[in-house]
Amino acid sequence: MGYLTVLRSPRVARLLLGTLTGRLPAGMTVVAIALALHGAGAPYARIGLTTAAYAVAAAVGGPVLGRLVDRAGQPRVLLVSASVAACGYAALAVAPGNPAAALAGAALAGLAMPPLEPCLRSLWPDIVAPAALETAYALDSAAQQILYVAGPLLVAGVAAFGSPSIALWLAAGLGMLGTVTVATSAPARAWRAPVRANGAGAGWLGPLRSPGLVLLLVAFAGTGWAIGAQNILFVAYAQEHPGIPGGAGALLALAALAGLLGALGYGAVRWKAPTSTRTWALAVGMALCYLPLLLVPSPGWMGAAAFASGLGLAPLLAAAFLLIAELAPVGTSTEAFAWLVTLFATGNALGSAVSGAVVGGSLRAAALIAVGGIAAGAVLLLTTRRLLVAAPAVGYSGSDIADSDSDSAVPSAHSATVS
Repeated sequence: MGYLTVLRSPRVARLLLGTLTGRLPAGMTVVAIALALHGAGAPYARIGLTTAAYAVAAAVGGPVLGRLVDRAGQPRVLLVSASVAACGYAALAVAPGNPAAALAGAALAGLAMPPLEPCLRSLWPDIVAPAALETAYALDSAAQQILYVAGPLLVAGVAAFGSPSIALWLAAGLGMLGTVTVATSAPARAWRAPVRANGAGAGWLGPLRSPGLVLLLVAFAGTGWAIGAQNILFVAYAQEHPGIPGGAGALLALAALAGLLGALGYGAVRWKAPTSTRTWALAVGMALCYLPLLLVPSPGWMGAAAFASGLGLAPLLAAAFLLIAELAPVGTSTEAFAWLVTLFATGNALGSAVSGAVVGGSLRAAALIAVGGIAAGAVLLLTTRRLLVAAPAVGYSGSDIADSDSDSAVPSAHSATVS
């Protein structure tokens, strides 16, 4: 089924647009914090500490909020978290020069970031036909590429005509607007995680009780590592080659554009291979697409290498979304999707840090670190591929039992029926 068919499905456009609007702050915040604190005279050490507080808090808060959604439903958790995050942005906007207020505001904004991504991915099986689920996840993955281009550009535009503090207020408003749009929709209000029979799938580990899911998440930390290292590489490369039109932003935009096109192409194909096979194969493909970066070529060819490096990410994410739905224990899908965001972001931060430590001495060393991250993830998925298969559901009846005859079966993880 095509993208137009998915977009024409009832409420899909509203949910997708609401999620993108509500998640724009994720693409805006780091740049907005840096500009606001710099404008208030904060030293770079404090700027780094504040942005790190935001990132760490978001990594911690995501799975916690995801588990709350699985237990309490989407609207209450989304609306409360968006309100708390807005207070964090307000603290940053009002007192960027106050170290304590800025640090607390950044941590609050990150910790309470509404889990719109995991919520949407938990809703897809309820709002599109089973045959269109793969296309829906590909559309979701492609749409995410927009955030990392539009977010920084939006902050730059607002800062140019106003101030970075206005960008922080805007982030608070967009977060609330997008969250309200999603939380008040019929699918979000009707969604319920399936009841776990006899305590199956329960326990403090939640979705992490699935070995295959844990392996997938660890592998995606490697993917995030590669992206973080690549970002630093592009910034350093642009500084050494000041003639590149658009500088590092142009290289990042080329990679994001390639990811968008890759996801659209992936979703347009009717795949016959099991989801687990597609996932490790796409990880290997992404690693191969990163290899041209090792050449650290001239600026023209570096643009081509940047484009090639971006081709695999969004298709890999689209396959991973479906595989997570298969591997997550019944009743834990939202938290499982939140863990993907957390592990990816953690790997991204570590990759950035390690790449930043070596890039001053050698661009090729930074490129090697980027390639190493995705290569390690691909090798892990390839060598453990037999574990990336959903176990037959036990202790459930009716629609809660997944068809486990093949590893491409998608569990029925949602009991709500949206009319």
